[in-house]
Amino acid sequence: MDEKTIIKIGKTLFWTSLLSGNICLFGYVFTQHEFFINSGFLVLQLGFLINLATIFILIIYGIMYNNKLDACLKSSAIMLINVPMAIIYIFIGIELVSTNFLK
Repeated sequence: MDEKTIIKIGKTLFWTSLLSGNICLFGYVFTQHEFFINSGFLVLQLGFLINLATIFILIIYGIMYNNKLDACLKSSAIMLINVPMAIIYIFIGIELVSTNFLK
């Protein structure tokens, strides 16, 4: 694998996770359908597992092929940008659901 492919993996997973989280959050904001709540929690769970497994594989690959370690670490760092955003989305989602639940 060349370095561009490794970084492209991180960017693709970053954007996939971000867009699916945005669809679930804003889908619920605009429609108030419970489907988006359930989908959002599923996105968090699957996104966590898939991203964690990918980071683990990239780091092992980078250790095995030492000349690719920098690209693997960059790709992993790109994917880790989603962690603070996911935490913020969790708090926003809980706040939205709890306020609508009380109405």
